[in-house]
Amino acid sequence: MRILVADKLAPFVPGRLQDLGAAVTVDAKADGESLTARIAELDPDVVIVRSTQVLAPQIQAGKRLALVIRAGAGVNTIDLATCSKRGVYVANCPGKNSIAVAELVMGHLVNLDRRIVDNAVALRKHTWDKKTFGSARGLAGRTLAVIGTGQIGQEVITRAKAFAMKVVGWSPELDAAMAARLGITRFDSIEDAVRGADAVTIHVALAKETRGRIGESVFAAMKPGAYFINAARGEIVDYDALARAIEEKHFRVGLDVFPDEPSASQASYSHAIVDNPAVYGTHHIGASTDESEEAVGYETLRIVAAYRDGAAIPNVVNLATRTPANHQLVIRHADRVGVLARVFGYLREANINIEDMQNIVFSGGEAACARIGIVGELNLESLMKLSSDPDIYSVSQVGI
Repeated sequence: MRILVADKLAPFVPGRLQDLGAAVTVDAKADGESLTARIAELDPDVVIVRSTQVLAPQIQAGKRLALVIRAGAGVNTIDLATCSKRGVYVANCPGKNSIAVAELVMGHLVNLDRRIVDNAVALRKHTWDKKTFGSARGLAGRTLAVIGTGQIGQEVITRAKAFAMKVVGWSPELDAAMAARLGITRFDSIEDAVRGADAVTIHVALAKETRGRIGESVFAAMKPGAYFINAARGEIVDYDALARAIEEKHFRVGLDVFPDEPSASQASYSHAIVDNPAVYGTHHIGASTDESEEAVGYETLRIVAAYRDGAAIPNVVNLATRTPANHQLVIRHADRVGVLARVFGYLREANINIEDMQNIVFSGGEAACARIGIVGELNLESLMKLSSDPDIYSVSQVGI
């Protein structure tokens, strides 16, 4: 098993991958064309990245490539469509950076209220200005709207409640029972959730439905002077609309993600939003803590170990939730060489395509039961042919 690690991971990861029997190459600077060249040169079974993009040219460069691991929560940097077309698994490490991101969100929230950054800048300029900076609202008793109540959102909720804040929320999966368990007030829309909130924090995943979703309608619903935080994905927010809202409604804003971020860890970056004095930015560092890095490292090892062992791969994101199969064959048969091969031959003769299959072996290793999802329906003649095989005990066909 060959593995290419094309990003900086926790220091223990390469050695532990070798302990799993892998030939490991680490090239944390590989990106774009250089990553394509490295994949073509090494022809790895597995590519592991953190923020580096893996697009069609990289995926198509590896003949052996079977698994791409995103050592993080999202997979927006991976070309899922191309991976799926080539039968390449894509797995990620969800939830392993939740605490780290939540901690940064709370840091932004405190800074927006107490203007810690501005305090520090003034002091470094040898300016004492308690008159300006000695005014703050305080967070206790204030209302925080959490948009997206997945693992990160839930960690934010826990910490906000520890600050004695009232928490309201919206999320596609947030129902009344979940809201009761989290101890928050649930709303049916993002606009309703942010209306009246003193602060809003965004934690939805980037998808077709969420791209640019936080825009004019959301900012219009927020009350003047509110705090706004985005530590999810830059593409979720309409930054032109945010700039107008800052000007018109005097928001204070904490951002850890931005439009068109550089792929390199050190680079120049220019966008109008970062020049706005009401905006306090960090460099997409939400997941960048030792605790988070180690947790992601161990999850990456777990994924690779499952792949090596031929087990179900954890956290795969590009498998079909439903295949085109419309019938299922249930075949009890002798657990002998060639039995299933003959079954497949019968299906080929009938021009029937197999979409999925599970073969369960009984104790003693003499009999098994195959459940085969197929597109189409076997006619009576084909079913009789299967049933006449001396190594097949019974055949049934049901619509699904």
